[in-house]
Amino acid sequence: MKLHEVYGTSLSLVTDLYQLTMAYGFWKDGTADRESVFHLFFRKNPFKGGYTVAAGLQTAIEYLDSFSFATDDIDYLATLTGNDGQPLFEQEFLDYLGNMKLSIDIDAAPEGTVVFPHQPILRARGPLIQAQLLETALLNIINFQTLIATKSSRICRAAVGQDVLEFGLRRAQGIDGGLSASRAAYIGGAAATSNVLAGKVFGIPVKGTHAHSWVMSFEDEQASFEAYAAAMPNNCVFLVDTYDTVEGVKKAIAVGKRLREQGHSMVGIRLDSGDLAFLSIEARKLLDEAGFPDAVIVASNDLDEHLIESLRHQGAQIAVWGVGTKLATAADQPALGGVYKLGALKDKDGNWLPKVKLSEQLIKVSTPGILQVRRYFDDKVARADMVYNELQELPKVCTIVDPHDPSRRREHGPEFRFEDLLKPVFRAGDLVMASPSLDAIRDRTKLQLEGFHNSILRLNNPHGYPVGLERQLHELKTEIVYRLRGGEVANE
Repeated sequence: MKLHEVYGTSLSLVTDLYQLTMAYGFWKDGTADRESVFHLFFRKNPFKGGYTVAAGLQTAIEYLDSFSFATDDIDYLATLTGNDGQPLFEQEFLDYLGNMKLSIDIDAAPEGTVVFPHQPILRARGPLIQAQLLETALLNIINFQTLIATKSSRICRAAVGQDVLEFGLRRAQGIDGGLSASRAAYIGGAAATSNVLAGKVFGIPVKGTHAHSWVMSFEDEQASFEAYAAAMPNNCVFLVDTYDTVEGVKKAIAVGKRLREQGHSMVGIRLDSGDLAFLSIEARKLLDEAGFPDAVIVASNDLDEHLIESLRHQGAQIAVWGVGTKLATAADQPALGGVYKLGALKDKDGNWLPKVKLSEQLIKVSTPGILQVRRYFDDKVARADMVYNELQELPKVCTIVDPHDPSRRREHGPEFRFEDLLKPVFRAGDLVMASPSLDAIRDRTKLQLEGFHNSILRLNNPHGYPVGLERQLHELKTEIVYRLRGGEVANE
């Protein structure tokens, strides 16, 4: 299913009002078609981690591919008024929007790519009015899915190859938040979701058992397990902690034996409360002694990567991890903080003018130019990333300058293999990139992570991966910053 099929409506108004007021200003000023370049990037890795997993591009593609202002969108915009009670937009401008067809170029890092702060993960090039109108929706889509894919990746790494099930729909931020979270969690490595709509829309495997209400609706726990086994003999994972967990395991074993006599198998049990380490060890003993060594123990109950890592270190006998709230909502960091900044504009003579946004905070000073990211490798391991300006010719030996400490530099010559991360997605509004399957994107995430040293990927106090500006770009940025601040360029 496509994005517009899920929502059944135009999504061009998924935007902030100021995008439309700026678009109106460009139209009035005669600069709507001025060629521009914008970059989407983020400033810090989420969760105090050392890496980020790019996600959301396919959703963005579907948004862009069907972008248009429908008649009812235009009708609604015509009702908006200014402080004087007069229409906010002229009808001629609204007609312009109604006839708009995107002619934008988009380049982006494919989903599942491991990315880092201050490097563009998407670049939009085209008419100023179009590139500006896309800002809010692109950030909305890519920020959230990138955040959740990264959280999922961290949780799956903590599980060390054991299955992680995404169980977060009931706690997610609305229907769309739940749907997007399920997709992104799968990209990050989750094996399945409880979200049935995500299963339908994205083809993600769906998993689920029963809730405490099932057990509580019967006279006793034993009867509830027997009834569930009778109804679902091929899907029996019993939730055993409604009353007494150890006794619940024993009752599940009794029902499991009857299932076996009928030619079926008990899949396992689920623990949703209490001391998960202790209870899983005790449950494993009981299951093994009763002849159920293949019955899995599933655990849930506010899990995240840190608790999973702790439970594994305690010897917990858990084989499958059901992670809900803290995955689907990224509970310890609710937003990625991605931004979308103007990098260059063409003047009337067709010359590119690099643009910089200044700030008192160094981290918020943007980088000028038409930016690309080059990743260098030692054999199969990523060595460093270089952000460079496509308007500047690269030397044979490139020098990467650390933006936080310009005295720290490293050189990369032709002996190093490299890859440019931003790939063509749209050209003049036409889709030119083949869309991989969600399973292929998930596989890409795994393969990408294998290309980085474990010190970059560890959950706590990760090593910083080197990302910097190509020397000429660093010098250009420094020159522009000094000029805008009324100073002179310092000699390096």
